[in-house]
Amino acid sequence: MSAVWSKGGRAALPALLAQQWDLIVIGGGITGAGILLEAARRGLKALLLEQRDFAWGTSSRSSKLVHGGLRYLKEGQLGLTRESVHEREHLLQQAAGLVEPQSFAFGHYAGRKPGKLMFLLGLAMYDRLAGQRSRHYYGRAEFAALAPNVSTQGLLGGMVYTDAKTDDARLVLRVLQEAQAHGAVALNYMAVRGLLRQGSHADGPVNGVQVRDTLNDEGQALPFAVRARVVISATGAWADGLRLQAGANTAAALAPLKPRLRPLRGSHLVLPAWRLPLAQAISLMHPYDGRPVFAFPWEGVTLVGTTDVDHKEDMAHDASITPAEVAYLMAVLHDQFPQLALSERDVIATYAGVRPVIDTGKADPSKEGRDHALWLEHGLLTVTGGKLTTFRVIALDALRRVASLLPDWQADLSPQPVFEAAPALLPHRPELPAGMAHKLQGRYGALTEQVLAAAQEGELALIGGTETCWVQLRWAARCESVQRLEDLLLRRSRIGLQVRQGGLAMMARIRAICQPELGWSDQRWDAEQAAYVALWNKHYSLPA
Repeated sequence: MSAVWSKGGRAALPALLAQQWDLIVIGGGITGAGILLEAARRGLKALLLEQRDFAWGTSSRSSKLVHGGLRYLKEGQLGLTRESVHEREHLLQQAAGLVEPQSFAFGHYAGRKPGKLMFLLGLAMYDRLAGQRSRHYYGRAEFAALAPNVSTQGLLGGMVYTDAKTDDARLVLRVLQEAQAHGAVALNYMAVRGLLRQGSHADGPVNGVQVRDTLNDEGQALPFAVRARVVISATGAWADGLRLQAGANTAAALAPLKPRLRPLRGSHLVLPAWRLPLAQAISLMHPYDGRPVFAFPWEGVTLVGTTDVDHKEDMAHDASITPAEVAYLMAVLHDQFPQLALSERDVIATYAGVRPVIDTGKADPSKEGRDHALWLEHGLLTVTGGKLTTFRVIALDALRRVASLLPDWQADLSPQPVFEAAPALLPHRPELPAGMAHKLQGRYGALTEQVLAAAQEGELALIGGTETCWVQLRWAARCESVQRLEDLLLRRSRIGLQVRQGGLAMMARIRAICQPELGWSDQRWDAEQAAYVALWNKHYSLPA
C-alpha cells in the first residue's frame, strides 16, 4: 500500500509534492479516480488531489445505480444509452461483487403513462444494445407475486428488466487502489487554492497548482507549489470555480469564461429493509409529475429516490434533503405501497448529492442532458458531466484530449479491463457469512486476503442492519487514509446511512476497533465523534 494511505504518511508530503509530475488530477470522485487509473496504467506519473475526502461529493451520494439510462432512450439519447449499457456489462463482469445485477419491476396500470407497448419497445431496444434477450411482460397475478406490496388498484400486469447497482464510494476506492498499484499517488484533504502558469507571464498556460494541506495548515505556512505537464480538473459540479480562475488575468480576460454548469440536487430516503421489503427494485412514475422514481434493496436497507431540483445552496457544504423533497418522496411511497402505511418515522437516514449537469437553459431540470463534456481552456482541461456508469469512457476521452500536450507519450488508449483479475480462491473461513467472500473480493481485489487476515475474534460477523463486516472498519482505519470519523462511517463504510442515528448506539465497539488503528488520542476521538454527530444531524437525517 502507498504510504499516503496510512497513518503518518503525510509527513512525507513536502518531498512528494516537490516532484515533477506528468499529470495532476484535481478531484477525488469517480471521474478523477478513473482518469488517475487510466493514466497510471499507461506509464504517466500521476497525482490526484482531493480537497475533502475521496468520493466526498457526488460519488458517495449518487443513486447507487450502474445503469444504461433507459429513460434516455425516450429523450433520443441513443448514443449515451448504448455507451452506458456496454460499460454496465463490462463492470458486471470485471467488478463482480462490487457491481451487481439488479432486476427492476415497473407496474402497468390502467390509464398511466408510459403505456405497455411504448415501454416494451424501449426495453427491446435496451436489450438489443446490451446483446441480450429476455422476457419482460408479466400478467397481473405473476407481477403481484414478483413485486409484493405494490398497489393492485388498476394493476394490469407489469414489466421486468435488469440493470445493476453498486456501492458508489467503494467503487471510487477500488479504482484508487488499482491506480496506486500502478504507481499513482492519491491524497485527500489537499485543497487546490490556485493555478500555476508556465513561464513568468500571468497569462501563460496552466502547468501546476498551489495546494494546502487542510488537515495541518493553520493559515501560516505557504501553500505547496506542485508542477505538472498537464492539469485536469475533474471536480464535477464544482468545476466552474477552477475554469473561471483559469480564464482570469489572461489576455482573453476581455472575453472571460462563463459558467457552464447547472448543479442539480438528487435526494434520497433510506428505510429499513424489513419496513419496505423488496425482492425486485420497483421503478414507477411519480403521481404528481410523472417523473421516474425508484425503490430498491441496497446493502441491507431500502433506498428511495430521487429528486431532480436546482441546487442553489453553498457548494462548500454537504447537500441536504429539504422538507419539500421528503414530502415528494413520501407521496410516491404512499401511492405505490399504500398497505404498508409508511411514515417519516420509518426513515433511517437521508442523503443528497449534486449532479454536474451542463446547463442548456431547459425549464425542467430533468430534461437537461447527462452527457459528459471536456473543455481545454488556457491549458486546463475540465472534465465534467456524465454518469457513474461511464467513468472509464470519460477517463479515456480526457487522456485523448491532453495527448497533444504530452508529445513524447505514446500510449494505446483503447479500453482495458476495468480491474485486474482478483485471486480465484480465498482461504476457507467458516465464520464468514454466505456470499461475503465474493463481496469482499469486489471491494478489495488483490488485497482481500490481507483484509481477512486483519480480522480479530468476531470481526468477520456482519454489523447489524448492514452487509459490512467489522473487519472492514479495522482495515479502513489502518490502510485507507481515514482522516476524519465521517470518512470511516459515511464513505469507507456506509454505517451512517444504514443504521439509525448514524450508528451512534454502536460507537463504543467502533471506537475499540478503530481508535488504536488510527492512533487518535481520547481527546481527538471525542472531538471527531462530536463533529460527526453534528454533521449527521444536519445533513443526513430528516430536516427539522
